Amino acid sequence: MKEFKPIKEGKVREIYDNGDSLIMVATDRISAFDVILKNKVTKKGTVLTQMSRFWFDYTKDILPNHMISTDVRDMPEFFRQPQFDGNSMLCKKLTMLPIECIVRGYITGSGWASYQKTGLVCGIKLPAGLKECDKLPEPIYTPSTKAEIGDHDENISYEKSIEVLEKLYPGHGEYYASCLKTYTLRLYTECAEYALSRGIIIADTKFEFGLDENGNVVLGDEMLTPDSSRFWPAEGYEPGHAQPSFDKQFVRDWLKANPDSDYNLPQDVIDKTIAKYKEAYKLLTGSDLK
Repeated sequence: MKEFKPIKEGKVREIYDNGDSLIMVATDRISAFDVILKNKVTKKGTVLTQMSRFWFDYTKDILPNHMISTDVRDMPEFFRQPQFDGNSMLCKKLTMLPIECIVRGYITGSGWASYQKTGLVCGIKLPAGLKECDKLPEPIYTPSTKAEIGDHDENISYEKSIEVLEKLYPGHGEYYASCLKTYTLRLYTECAEYALSRGIIIADTKFEFGLDENGNVVLGDEMLTPDSSRFWPAEGYEPGHAQPSFDKQFVRDWLKANPDSDYNLPQDVIDKTIAKYKEAYKLLTGSDLK
């Protein structure tokens, strides 16, 4: 059996080269504040992969994505081991674009902190008088540049995203920047509407896109998971304060309250976190995680 070694390791994902395709494995690692925690969250990688699979299927008519299969029987023998079953995705190879495409439908987190100081979020002026976690009049697109592990991503303007892409693809910067913005807003709007019908508010999320061999924009990476998005329960939603959530907010809150934790979580925080991930998966897909 041929052994595989990851060609790239992110905070959570490992990427393996499979010749004309890639295999993305979502591990059970968890990160917060750009640090990988010392604990594993069992089955978290499976939730991320299966939730991405659900959304890639749901949106494939809006634009193509990189998913080929999440069935390990479609992958080399090495991946037919228990630690890869359910959390691995066979993907098309793309040339990834170096822009994190962030969309915010509600004002929270760093956006809320910025708005309180300046009335702006990432340079975009918002109406006066918004409360924490208010729904925005319309979703806003706030791209950032992708940082290396350990560094923070940097928020940039839409104009700056054109410059970044123009440097890489002379003559095509504006076209690609416009595609990213249009697709990001459309994907968010349609998926947020669906999620709301299932009892989940998607407050914000990020998408990543790449180019296929013909220069077409294709959706890559992960999609609308609790790692890349803020999910709130629609029931009991009330602006004016922070909302309970289905994502890593639980972990972030505990770490903030325990600054001496050395990024080591107690078991009950881990258990509650995975329970939230699984609950979000069931609400959105209508079925239990297999």
